[in-house]
Amino acid sequence: MKVLIITYYWPPAGGPGVQRWLKFVKYFRDFDIEPVVYIPQNPTYALVDNSLQSEIPEGITILKRSIFEPYRFAHMFSKKETKTISKGIIANKEKQSLIQKILLFIRGNFFIPDARRFWIRPSVKYLKKYLSENKIAAIVTTGPPHSVHLIGMELKKQLGINWIADFRDPWTTIGYHNQLKLTKKSVAKHKILEKEVLHNTDHIIVTSFTTKEEFKEITNRPVSVITNGYDQENIAKVTLDDKFTVSHIGSLLSGRNPKNLWGALYDLTQENSAFAKAFQLRLVGAVSDDVLAAIKEAGLSDFLELKGYVSHQEAITLQRSSQVLLLIEIDSEETRCIVPGKLFEYMISKRPILAMGSQGADISRLISETNSGYFFEYNQYSAMKSRILEYFILFQEGKLITEVNGVEQYSRRELTKKMAQVIKGMNT
Repeated sequence: MKVLIITYYWPPAGGPGVQRWLKFVKYFRDFDIEPVVYIPQNPTYALVDNSLQSEIPEGITILKRSIFEPYRFAHMFSKKETKTISKGIIANKEKQSLIQKILLFIRGNFFIPDARRFWIRPSVKYLKKYLSENKIAAIVTTGPPHSVHLIGMELKKQLGINWIADFRDPWTTIGYHNQLKLTKKSVAKHKILEKEVLHNTDHIIVTSFTTKEEFKEITNRPVSVITNGYDQENIAKVTLDDKFTVSHIGSLLSGRNPKNLWGALYDLTQENSAFAKAFQLRLVGAVSDDVLAAIKEAGLSDFLELKGYVSHQEAITLQRSSQVLLLIEIDSEETRCIVPGKLFEYMISKRPILAMGSQGADISRLISETNSGYFFEYNQYSAMKSRILEYFILFQEGKLITEVNGVEQYSRRELTKKMAQVIKGMNT
């Protein structure tokens, strides 16, 4: 059975957006599905990780079509600001430069649903011809960017082909929508497009329980939760750090700035000389200036190690060698649904997770069910501080480890099996 996957993110793109469907494609053949992948020929990727190209299965068909990207013209105004926004790092309103405010307004109101909308028309024309000449059982679109779903919707309308819409993140309720300076007209247009996609697709896939409930309020189309997951990486045995490293792997946006955590860590350095001697705060990936300023203000500059963006393989090595892993989500109702792929990689590292987010967050449920760590709301200073101290005492005794339960269901192969069942179910 051949399935066409339409995605913007594909190696050499780096970051979490590429991982999900790269891994599905990696294992589809185990379940009698032959993937055909359609990607842009000349994309603008904010992050690049060439090591991921080695995971593309041999012999699969990859189709390409050129894309016009307005971000290239935005570079004329400010290359730094454009690259920062494309990574999702947006400063607080009071700290935004005039150029950033202008770029955000243009991005939010002139390019709906997103700046990749110019890929829709040429893709539909190209893929309509390809689908008429080749036997394809179904198409899958994965967003963001959600303009990719509009390609799928048009092909569905014109050809009647089976279509699955995969939402790695929600659409109109995603946290950064509030930062795009959308006019009321633009907000309404996003909602109309979202509803149209949800009503026309044959099956909706989401990565979180909250998003499933949200979409069920909009459409009666079937909605399945297939989370992100982990893969068994071929990484040599890793030695744990000698220091008490508390590490965050991945981007830390301005909204992910738990000042009570920074304060708790600083207070422990002042109250416990052994902690001060052993402690190191390691941040791997892009970090916003707001977060760095808060860490400096908290008095943690001397304990901070900034690694910047690293390859996926190196990120896995760093998280497995760390003593404690931080998982920080934005403290807002809109982000309760976010379940990042790194959560599952954290789980199999057997390093305790210290997670933060909003009340009722889906990550809290998953961490509790797997016994992989603890979840805190942003205002729980005392509880966070106590837990970190407990972890440190276990570290001193050489007993800091986590025994996770039931994590096997989140392996990439098992998740691909679930996805294959959805696809085959559409063709029975």
